[in-house]
Amino acid sequence: MDPDKRKAFAALVICEAMKPKKRKKSFWAKEWYKNRDTYSHITLLKELKENNPDDYKNYLRMSDDVFQDLLVAVTPFIEKKDTVMRKAISPEQRLIATLRFVATGRSLEDLKYSTAVSPQCLGVIIPETCRAIWHALRDKYMKFPSTQEEWLAVAADFEGYWNFPNCGGAIDGKHIRITCPSKGGSYYYNYKGFNSLILMAIVNANYEFIMVDVGKNGRMSDSGVIQTTTFYQKLHQKELNLPTTDMTKEGFNFVFVGDDAFALHEHLLKPFPQKGMTPQMRIFNYRVSRARRVVENAFGILANRFRIFHTAINMTADKIEDVVMACCVLHNLLRMNNKAAYTPPVMVDREDIEGGNIIPGVWREGNAALVPLQVGQNRNVSSGAKENRDKYVAYFNSTGAVPWQNNMA
Repeated sequence: MDPDKRKAFAALVICEAMKPKKRKKSFWAKEWYKNRDTYSHITLLKELKENNPDDYKNYLRMSDDVFQDLLVAVTPFIEKKDTVMRKAISPEQRLIATLRFVATGRSLEDLKYSTAVSPQCLGVIIPETCRAIWHALRDKYMKFPSTQEEWLAVAADFEGYWNFPNCGGAIDGKHIRITCPSKGGSYYYNYKGFNSLILMAIVNANYEFIMVDVGKNGRMSDSGVIQTTTFYQKLHQKELNLPTTDMTKEGFNFVFVGDDAFALHEHLLKPFPQKGMTPQMRIFNYRVSRARRVVENAFGILANRFRIFHTAINMTADKIEDVVMACCVLHNLLRMNNKAAYTPPVMVDREDIEGGNIIPGVWREGNAALVPLQVGQNRNVSSGAKENRDKYVAYFNSTGAVPWQNNMA
């Protein structure tokens, strides 16, 4: 052989020898994964369903009737076909694994032992099922009002439950802790010192979400987050089809209520700053806070029942959005169908009118899972917004007064 060819051949042999050896996989799944029906929680759930219904309900965070209805709704979106290689994971198993993930906040590595599904597979199944839950339920359980009649129905509940007229919802936002995505840098790093996505929401008088917007990075200015939402853009452009003043009580603007994180607007009321308040302003603040408390409690219930919010969610941002949206619409589903078990009276804040005290709901026990937005600054508030608030101040201190407000303010 030619010396040059001999050298080239030798170099080729050496290069091939230096290449890392590919590990040959001798099996496609661990043996106990193949026996999923035997080793997973499916067997346990059958036992609980027949003999311990309370434990069954606690395990799934819902009654069997509600679970079965939910399973029927999501099955068309998550059902897979068996292949010649393996049997597909059933829709029931997929849904149960997802419900346990959001209810407990357990890691995928931990969850594999009760589901008999690999963490890699769970990482695909859970976001996919969350996306299916959202698509299957949103039109029925989180319908955003689109007509003046629908807005007036929301306002009727606020006046009936919370003595606040012309109110279309309570607005608030929270930081959701996340694990910084790969190459995320400081994009999600907020002023409180952790990585987050921001969840904005509007809640009705029944602690139910009527609008959720999730996905803005935690680094964004808190007071400016609402301005990026579709809701705010439509509000600013007068495209929400809100009731006009000839349809509202006292002829006032139809409004939403928020806290100090938001700017005063002709259709958004917020409390006065604590410094230099008059007695009339204190009454107004109490009435606004009383109506606004529904959104704070809704977030508290959400985090109490879905413990995933007590962890730093370790997924890509788009998958986290799927998880959060699913939790919010499941919250509404359970509020409407399992209210007594999902939110017993002690769960939410209550008023001791005689004593002039707020009795905290049990969701407040322990550390806050969802972190509030930072207080904003009042800048460039229009005269129309101030005049609108003054009208409500006067109303709550005259014909719209309630007997106990002086004790509570």
